[in-house]
Amino acid sequence: MASPSIVWFRDDLRLADNPALRAAIDRGEPIIALYVLDEESEGVRPLGGAARWWLHHSLASLGERLREKGAALVLRRGPADRVVRDVVADAGAGAVFWNRRYGGAGRAIDTGLKSALRSDGVTVQSFAGSLLHEPWTVTTGSGTHYSVFTPFWRACRALPAPRGPLVEPKEIPGASQPRASDRLDDWELLPTQPDWAGGLRETWEPGEPGARRRLREFLDDDLSAYDRARDEPSAGATSLLSPRLRWGELSPFTVWHEAVGVDGAGRFLSELGWREFAWHTLYHFPDLATKNLRREFDAFPWPPLDPSQLDAWQHGETGVPLVDAGMRELWHTGYMHNRVRMVTASFLIKNLLIDWRLGEEWFWDTLVDADDANNPLNWQWVAGSGADAAPYFRVFNPELQAKKFDPQSRYISRWAADAPTEPIVDLGETRKAALSAYEQVKRAPRA
Repeated sequence: MASPSIVWFRDDLRLADNPALRAAIDRGEPIIALYVLDEESEGVRPLGGAARWWLHHSLASLGERLREKGAALVLRRGPADRVVRDVVADAGAGAVFWNRRYGGAGRAIDTGLKSALRSDGVTVQSFAGSLLHEPWTVTTGSGTHYSVFTPFWRACRALPAPRGPLVEPKEIPGASQPRASDRLDDWELLPTQPDWAGGLRETWEPGEPGARRRLREFLDDDLSAYDRARDEPSAGATSLLSPRLRWGELSPFTVWHEAVGVDGAGRFLSELGWREFAWHTLYHFPDLATKNLRREFDAFPWPPLDPSQLDAWQHGETGVPLVDAGMRELWHTGYMHNRVRMVTASFLIKNLLIDWRLGEEWFWDTLVDADDANNPLNWQWVAGSGADAAPYFRVFNPELQAKKFDPQSRYISRWAADAPTEPIVDLGETRKAALSAYEQVKRAPRA
């Protein structure tokens, strides 16, 4: 009797360029496609609301595509190490395949599970499917990790070119005996009371087919203007690929090889490099979302929180037009233009003097592309406490940023036409207060 292979899907919800899936097909036995919703294992961060919405629709799309190829998607909920071992035992599986994860909790789960399954005589293989370069392959001359992006990316570019993407399988030999599966609707990933996801539905098409279409549209229509217009929030020049990469509906190998030969792709590819830098940083600093990388920032004197100011920022009621436009775009679409992300983050940290971790938590809950690496890395970059960080004394002036990047107020008019007009704080005075507080960090001993 054939012993089936299990392909454990995680943040790689695609059929094309999926090394774990390809290895299972090459083994030649029936395949069980498994997804585990694990919000219980130690260190695993429960998904935010916008991420749960995207996951629901991406899983629905993956399940439909698997059925078209001859397989079924098995959904289970619970601690991953227990759930995967239960499915292996129930199916009599002889092999388990997955694509590697790089956060601390995921790595710990995978390492323990791989050891336990191999002790039981099960073949286990993991693959590089989410990053162009594995974190342990990009090191300085002294063998340490990079803490600054530019030399990191230079080192990446000096390595052999990333492998080409694997073709999508024409068929997937599903297991003849269906395995018990949860119903996706029973996971209640979608908001209902209230249903706040109308703007997300208007904006996005989760799933691998939509991701492929968006990549093609970007390369054909938008990439030529990317370097020139990517900082203008109303220009529509950004790729909108970040949630597709976050959920693995596209692999970075596919994006790289389809973009690399296109005229003007250099700036865009460096943004793909920043994504790599974030994950490499997380690999070396698993507490990226909760602890300052530059430990002298532990001395920063955050004042007592004013909940009304945090609430005004969260809901686009600060009276600062560009900030309010960005926060309202975020609430409506689950997304915010990257230039505006920097401005809104700077305003929270340096004008309101609110701890960057509270901003990171809000973005985690409201962004469809929030992941364990990019979200905290970018917040620490703005705060000045992280890798390759902007110096703390760099305070984004939202009024000057609006004049420079939204000179006709098209973006502000779209998202914040009815926002308050009286700022909740004085930008000049709060900038001075932030710089004064930073003096304590400068006096703190460096770790």
